[in-house]
Amino acid sequence: MRQVLSGIAAARGSALGRARVRLPHALDIDEARITAAEVDAERARFHAAVDSVRAEMRQLRERLHGALAHEIGEFLDLHALLLDDPELLSGIDELIRTGLYSADYALRLQRDRIAAVFEGMDDAYLRSRIDDIDQVIGRLHAALHSGRAELQGVSGEILVTDNVAPAELAQLQAQGVVGVVTAGGSPLSHSAILARSLHLPLVVGAAQALQKVNDGDVLAIDGSSGLVVLEPDAADLRAHHRRMAEARRERRQLNRLRREPARTLDGIDIKLWANAESRDDVTEAHALGAAGVGLYRTEFLFLGSSVLPDEEAQFRAYRDAVLAMTGRTVTIRTLDLGADKADKTGLALRDEPNPALGLRGVRLSLARQELLRTQLRAIARASGYGPVRVLVPMVSGGEELRAVRRMLDEVLHELRAQGLETAPQVPLGAMIEVPAAALALGSFVAQCDFLSIGTNDLVQYLLAADRTHEALGELYTPLHPAVLRVLRDVVRTGQRRGRPVTVCGEMAADPRLVPLLLALGLTELSLHPATLLEVRQAIRQCDLGRLRAAAPALLRARQRAAIEDWVAAWLPEAS
Repeated sequence: MRQVLSGIAAARGSALGRARVRLPHALDIDEARITAAEVDAERARFHAAVDSVRAEMRQLRERLHGALAHEIGEFLDLHALLLDDPELLSGIDELIRTGLYSADYALRLQRDRIAAVFEGMDDAYLRSRIDDIDQVIGRLHAALHSGRAELQGVSGEILVTDNVAPAELAQLQAQGVVGVVTAGGSPLSHSAILARSLHLPLVVGAAQALQKVNDGDVLAIDGSSGLVVLEPDAADLRAHHRRMAEARRERRQLNRLRREPARTLDGIDIKLWANAESRDDVTEAHALGAAGVGLYRTEFLFLGSSVLPDEEAQFRAYRDAVLAMTGRTVTIRTLDLGADKADKTGLALRDEPNPALGLRGVRLSLARQELLRTQLRAIARASGYGPVRVLVPMVSGGEELRAVRRMLDEVLHELRAQGLETAPQVPLGAMIEVPAAALALGSFVAQCDFLSIGTNDLVQYLLAADRTHEALGELYTPLHPAVLRVLRDVVRTGQRRGRPVTVCGEMAADPRLVPLLLALGLTELSLHPATLLEVRQAIRQCDLGRLRAAAPALLRARQRAAIEDWVAAWLPEAS
């Protein structure tokens, strides 16, 4: 019987397929005992499952590259660390050995013990990490019964579940899964961001999905509206086919924009940079006509490795990115690593009570100055092969920039004294993602050669709202009057001092927000290559003069609804 379920649009696209329902992670396992004679065999079965999960995650990690390696890899690395946690493994071993419990029931008991500890924590961020525990436990439980922990999907299916981890999305798509519906989740979560990069339709917050949908039911989902149709009728099928045909037309049109300029209707060129972290990303950015790399993440060299990358390893990675861009500028961000990332090197602190506000970004680099010197030497050496800029993350004031500038100048002098080729000067920029930096920018903008606004963290810190927290989905929004005023002020400060300003967060990747960003004075955007053509198309539909004239009305808005109305009025469909 046809039913329409409402959810929240998280990743555009339409999908039609049979449902595969996966119930929540909670382990409903009855108590089961073993005899003393069975202990060794049961422990061996458990450790074989652990080895199976480790191998499965290692194989998946090896298959990843580019942006997927960044988005998924850190979650896999965190799960690998949990698998090595003696609190988890020795506790289960002890329950099997002394409690004479089956491995399955010991797994459930240990999970419940750890969950109780997490649930008693005051810090909401740390409480939320129980999801990672549950994902690891779920993999172990699957491996105990099938010998393999990997989530299995079937071509043409739509996964219906309580939530989906970023590490699972690439697997599901590779297996032919055509869409995902979750009862929970947020359109601002890591999973949603990754689904958009993969062009995998995703609807989140469909609260009734697990109650209404059964395995094998046919679903039609629309990732643009958030609607899920159970057992679609003829009219639903026609609507789905129309959406698919329109999507194919849009893709053909977008592909024709590969070599077209990002130029507004009134003839103003907008600079489109690409975010990247591998040579594959850089190659794609070059092929799509990006003006350069506006954000090259260096964390991928550190994550998943038990040793710190030396100068030579870093130099080769940075040099290859520079060579791949064939003369277009590559902006290399210094290490942005904190306790919220899975770090096997021991570089980031493990037990910070609030990692988002802890020793991360430039704070960590300045606390480990040899690490920063090594990275700056590698970047400076790469500058001998083409134009390079250095971007410093998590800046909160001028003192940090001055310290990095001094070290960068020293490094350039040292390398030239050693007979190595470098650029005469390497531009230094600040990421504006800490509210203090945005407010005090006028006092240190002279020390910057360029500015880059990291909207993901800036919005999060301005609104005191974790963007991945489901309960705060309505609060976390870039369409808040305070956010727009801060963006406007940063852009104006940069313009007055002749410093180019780029937006490099999720706002830059949303075609619907292009008119808003242009109205606020921005002329440079940096985004993932997957959405570059869509944003270029949006730019080519804008009249910059009209948008700038409409900016005062946008900035007078006192409520989110008024800003949303302004954005809707400037969508191409409304013009």
